[in-house]
Amino acid sequence: MSNPALDEAERARLVGELMAARRAVGASQRNGDAEALAQARAQVDRAKRALGERGPVWWDDGAPDYNRRMVANTPYADWFAALR
Repeated sequence: MSNPALDEAERARLVGELMAARRAVGASQRNGDAEALAQARAQVDRAKRALGERGPVWWDDGAPDYNRRMVANTPYADWFAALR
């Protein structure tokens, strides 16, 4: 989810950058261009960070951040195990 504090024009601009970067990823994969692929993936990362989808959290609700954690090491471990 994008940071809701971004104004609509800025969010739209950044989404445009993200989509262009994703298209560049696809094109570089089809062309087999490893250098262009690395650059395109870096552009995707920059856009996602600017949108608040990666990097430091933009919310402050006091809840712990379990992002990028193995589910077995979170309070959701029992729930996840029951899915199997």
